[in-house]
Amino acid sequence: MKAAVLEKLEKLVVKEVATPQVDDDSVLLKVRACAVCGSDLRIYRTGNSRVKLPQIIGHEISGEIVEVGKNVTRVQVGDKVALGADVPCGECVFCEEGIGNVCQSNHAIGYQFQGGFAQYMVLNKMTVLYGPIHKIPDDGVFAEYTLSEPLACILNAMENSPVTIGDTVTIIGCGPIGCMMVPVVKRMGAGKVICVERNAERQRIALENGADIIVDPSGQDMREEVLKETSGMGADVVLTATPVPQMQQKALTMVRNRGRVNFFGGLPANNCEVVLDTNLIHYKELQICGTHGSLPRHHRKAVHLISEGIINVKPFITHYYPLSEIQKAFDVAASRQCMRVVVEPWEEKI
Repeated sequence: MKAAVLEKLEKLVVKEVATPQVDDDSVLLKVRACAVCGSDLRIYRTGNSRVKLPQIIGHEISGEIVEVGKNVTRVQVGDKVALGADVPCGECVFCEEGIGNVCQSNHAIGYQFQGGFAQYMVLNKMTVLYGPIHKIPDDGVFAEYTLSEPLACILNAMENSPVTIGDTVTIIGCGPIGCMMVPVVKRMGAGKVICVERNAERQRIALENGADIIVDPSGQDMREEVLKETSGMGADVVLTATPVPQMQQKALTMVRNRGRVNFFGGLPANNCEVVLDTNLIHYKELQICGTHGSLPRHHRKAVHLISEGIINVKPFITHYYPLSEIQKAFDVAASRQCMRVVVEPWEEKI
């Protein structure tokens, strides 16, 4: 098969590799689409302790089951499916408590397990038993269901930092995930959504998908604008959908007393130490949390939201590339002049 192998940092090579073999407990997936996530870019640039190179990365995946082991009953040949990324081990105390996204083994597709920038991939026994594999409609568009993975992560964030009816929500960063947060928090009852973004095209997409106010940090004071829009109180919920450390600092200054701040976007490993004014947390009694990945149940719900048209993900995909042009796909994704970039490993489209 053809695969894009990350041989070393900043070196992606499209090459012929052996098609992975299925055992009695695993499944072979024909990958139809795999989107480029910001974490893929971080792995590409700076690596990740869970990714041993060379490796095939990519974790926002959809495709078709083409072979199943004799012990597998969860799926069958011909099923169209979407995948989440985080795979619970199913055995540790965190998995027993139903929070396998913080399982200490921290297994994930595109990290320890082969990812989706390839024509085929094996879903191993752990993934088949416990992982986020969910069927999509027969007429579902594969590219759109790659966004079920980041949508699942957003749903996890909404459990950690819930939005209630009438809340003002500030979203810092309007990349694909930040923009996708807008219709989600609106559906949850947000009365006003303030988006902080300097890129004009991303501002436009945020507004078209339900944002009420845009703050451009290149020419406006973020804190002052949020306070102005909230009668001096601050937002009820602030979500940092950006890998910029300074935005985590600023988030504490624009949330109301007893408000909720979610550090959603992960930071680069070489730039992740942030100095916070903990007096703001103390005196304002803020609730600060992070969100890492998602659970299979979040992914199942994300697939449902897409398939029922409750959340329209089409506006959040702007570029498509064949596997042979994956380097261009990564370059465009890194440029920020786009929403999600989708790689399609096969020439034919379904």
